[in-house]
Amino acid sequence: MKAMGARDLRRNFDLGSRNELSRLRRKRIHVNTQAEIAGGTAFKSAQRVNRSLTAQMEKRALEWMAERAPSRVSSDQLTLLGLVAQIGAGLCYALARYDRRLLLLAIMCLALNWLGDSLDGTLARVRRHERPRYGFYVDHMIDIFGAVALMCGLGCSGLLHWPVAMAMLIAFLVLSAESYLATYTLSCFQLSQGVFGPTEIRILLVAGNLAALRSPYSTVLGHRLLLFDLGGVIAAVAMSTMALIVTMRHTAELYRQQPLP
Repeated sequence: MKAMGARDLRRNFDLGSRNELSRLRRKRIHVNTQAEIAGGTAFKSAQRVNRSLTAQMEKRALEWMAERAPSRVSSDQLTLLGLVAQIGAGLCYALARYDRRLLLLAIMCLALNWLGDSLDGTLARVRRHERPRYGFYVDHMIDIFGAVALMCGLGCSGLLHWPVAMAMLIAFLVLSAESYLATYTLSCFQLSQGVFGPTEIRILLVAGNLAALRSPYSTVLGHRLLLFDLGGVIAAVAMSTMALIVTMRHTAELYRQQPLP
């Protein structure tokens, strides 16, 4: 009985110590947050701007799904799903070199990538579990790794040439870097460029996959070209042009806000 009493006492002491440590950690986080706010250094969520073709319909659908999502599903799980699905799409593209029917599986992966990548933030906002710094950093690092996996898969697929895949990847990374810097300096996060956003890009990839199942080639002005080469060149040029335009526009806006004395 004495041994059992000692064990219970030690267990209660350990539990009390852990609770006290947890309380002190929460207090420290609260104090640090208040200090950041007082010093004007607290992280501020940027205004989200999405003018893509599917933006309004997509927003309603995501909110409907988020409100009905099982409680055991978390935003972190959805983020991981988006990454795994995008890597899976890249792998399907690479293996489509040997069997083009795998392009159908790539479409499924793109759909799952849309679900995870789009629903994670909506779910966090609906449940009021926002973590602005964590979400912004993790989401966009995953976008970068996912884009690398997707473009490498396309480069291995035989559906387009490696230089085109790398041109698309570089243009995407430059445009992404501009978007992240503009979010920090202008407090405005552009989810789309013009009427095109991530969802529209996925739709175009799905259409390209379905067309490539029939034939991976297209004829333009009498020249036979790989369909994905044609689309890839257009995409790379469009993204590069957009990056230059928004860079000049944002530079001018920042100069107006902070001109030379």
